[in-house]
Amino acid sequence: MDIAALSVMMGQGQVQQQAGVSVMKMAMNVASTQGEMMTALLGETAKSLEVSVQPHLGGLVDVRV
Repeated sequence: MDIAALSVMMGQGQVQQQAGVSVMKMAMNVASTQGEMMTALLGETAKSLEVSVQPHLGGLVDVRV
């Protein structure tokens, strides 16, 4: 195998690796965004369920000094 062919093969390998890393970064960003959205949705749902089950709780706070 000559030097030129070896150089081309190594260059192609590097490009494939960079493309793989880029795709993985994009997938991680999407997963992170979906996780944040799911957490926000679950938090809102939990609050609304808590109020609907016991609406008389949490409306007033008694404070003594």
